[in-house]
Amino acid sequence: MVPHLVTALTGPINELEQRVLDSMPAIERWFRLEWMEHTPPFYSAVDIRNAGFKLAPVDTNLFPGGWNNLTKEMLPLAVQAAQAAIEKICPEARNLLVIPENHSKNTFYLANVAQLVRIFHMAGLNVRIGSIDPAIKTSKKIELPNGDTVTLEPVVRSKRRLGLKNFDPCTILLNNELSAGTPGILEDLHEQYLLPPLHAGWSVRRKSNHLHSYEELSKRFGKLLGIDPWLINPIYARAEGVDVAEGRGIDVLTSHVDAVLTKVRRKYKEYGINEKPFVVVKGGHSGSGSPGVVTVRDAKDVEALIGKPRGGAGLPAAKAGASRELREPTELIVQEGVLTNERVHNGVAEPVVYMMDRYVVGGFYRVHAERAADENLKLPGASYVPLAFSESAHLPQPGAKPGASAPNRFYMYGVVGRLAMVAASYEMEATDPDAEIYE
Repeated sequence: MVPHLVTALTGPINELEQRVLDSMPAIERWFRLEWMEHTPPFYSAVDIRNAGFKLAPVDTNLFPGGWNNLTKEMLPLAVQAAQAAIEKICPEARNLLVIPENHSKNTFYLANVAQLVRIFHMAGLNVRIGSIDPAIKTSKKIELPNGDTVTLEPVVRSKRRLGLKNFDPCTILLNNELSAGTPGILEDLHEQYLLPPLHAGWSVRRKSNHLHSYEELSKRFGKLLGIDPWLINPIYARAEGVDVAEGRGIDVLTSHVDAVLTKVRRKYKEYGINEKPFVVVKGGHSGSGSPGVVTVRDAKDVEALIGKPRGGAGLPAAKAGASRELREPTELIVQEGVLTNERVHNGVAEPVVYMMDRYVVGGFYRVHAERAADENLKLPGASYVPLAFSESAHLPQPGAKPGASAPNRFYMYGVVGRLAMVAASYEMEATDPDAEIYE
């Protein structure tokens, strides 16, 4: 189900959390029935924001890095989930090939790869790392600051299979978002399982498809719990045909920002929330590592924030990197911003939930001391604080008064994370594997 972990918020359980805890049997049954009909992503990580009055996912990653941020106490959960996932796909699996990003100099990322190797090795597989980076021509052993070592080996492609010299895997695990496009070396493989599938990569995937799937699921889930789906779902809009560099479609973007802000203001008024609404604007098919997320608090700020050269509007230096990211896509997402109510070491924090197959295996906090509660935390300077298992082994008692039992906030985060995971499952089913690559 969901591990019982200590979270940053330890105050009284709010109404939404209480409703989730009271509905635990119905929720778990709902998930079981979903997984009877749909295949979960092989692994995933979901960024969650808890505003106190609202709890929602803001990013779903189908090629999660950061596995090195899970504590060693969480490893058994990940190993069990890995065994279950592999058994379901290829019970006779013996050899697993991990294909990482081409970040051979990024030791933090490679520590994540080493942790993945450790998890699948403990799950009973022979695991090796095959690089598709053309610069890796011979075996390359890299020692990491934490004491781990990783060995990158150049992949060998035959007519029908992908492997290494003297290593023929039946299963290939991608830890590569394919942001730069789908490499031909990964296409047309026969009798090998490629996990996740190629159409989960950012060369094909669109955030709007995921958000649409999540919106539909949140309506059904809201009906199950008897809650307004808005409490777990950010309002969003797609702005198509926007070319920031050329200044085309800015009016379309502005109108979408205005419309989303208007809807959010209406909700804030309905619930008596005394906060200033904001939206985030981001690329519709950019990888989770992209810093291109711009916070907008008023529709009239759009031109200045994205640097449209009209009337001499200057671009603040802090926004320059984000603006460059937004120059690429023709589809932008305007999403209701969700405040984060959590603080770790006096820094603004957001929980990240890690899942493998249908199981929550752990999580950590992304913390940024220099960012505000309404800003993107996925930027240089962020730190990662592992969650610890609760000393209390008992689960919160359904029906208990708020604050009367130990608040397992992570259960609630696990529910929202799994809801995003179901949405990703729907999204993958609806995506044509032969979809055209974006130019």
